[in-house]
Amino acid sequence: MTIDAALQSEIFLTYVKIIGGLLVFAGLAIGMLRVAGKDVSSIMRTYRGWLIMIPIVIGVIFLGRTATIFGVAILAIFGFKEFARATGLYDDWWLTGIVYISIAAIAVVTFVADPRLGTPGWYGLFMALPVYVISAILLVPILRNRAKGQLRQVALAIVGFVYFGWMFSHLGFLTNTANAYGYLLFLILAVEVNDIAAFTFGKLFGKRKLCENISPNKTIAGSLGAIGVSLVMPWLLWFSFPHLQPWHLIMAGLIVGIGGQLGDLVISFIKRDIGIKDMGAVIEGHGGILDRVDSMIFVAPLFFHAGRWFLGLA
Repeated sequence: MTIDAALQSEIFLTYVKIIGGLLVFAGLAIGMLRVAGKDVSSIMRTYRGWLIMIPIVIGVIFLGRTATIFGVAILAIFGFKEFARATGLYDDWWLTGIVYISIAAIAVVTFVADPRLGTPGWYGLFMALPVYVISAILLVPILRNRAKGQLRQVALAIVGFVYFGWMFSHLGFLTNTANAYGYLLFLILAVEVNDIAAFTFGKLFGKRKLCENISPNKTIAGSLGAIGVSLVMPWLLWFSFPHLQPWHLIMAGLIVGIGGQLGDLVISFIKRDIGIKDMGAVIEGHGGILDRVDSMIFVAPLFFHAGRWFLGLA
């Protein structure tokens, strides 16, 4: 992944056209609703957020592998920061410091070559790193000779690292694959379409709640609709990975459709438990970093390891 490679990649250029076209279409649709006298203020805030986020994401991928790996790491760091502040872990600088350093270490391990195989990305250490990080976190109460209240803090730090740091960082490790543009851009677009489909089908057909105590607005109809749309997406975007077999496409659709919703529900139950609506307010109309990337947290590792098992990605 380099700037020259992006300019010569039909996959990358096609996605730029598709995403650009979708933004233009969405803008025209909002304009038509406004002319018709509809209140589009909330939709417009969300749309302005997309106008900021999408060029940044595409620009980072355009800049190449290094920028993408460290861009993912920055998202993971700020996502963990939101989680730590919301849960009260942020005040414990021993534990938050270990997690910050560990997320940075994941980025380095993703970037460097395997010393034995010479392949991009040190996969063995990438997979083993959680063992060392969790061990370091568990040692903190011992080193400071403190027991009261430590179990909660340690558990939060472990969840913060594994979930928001390590699992999400599988997205960055996909840059080490031969078909990086196809995999990354498919996941980014398909996961967002999955979110939109869940919302749309829920509004149009939703009656029975999916998990009302966790996310009151989510419905069974929205969930099934999102899975159905996600199953179609790999077929529509088959140019992203022409080497995949039809059953691979079905598997990719299920990973996005189910994994995306699971990631969203996990963040929802965390927010519900601590009594907040959004993890932050960084992105206009979208909330915080975690509110935007939560659907990718399950999808990235599931897609990566399924691909590694069946296609030998790593």
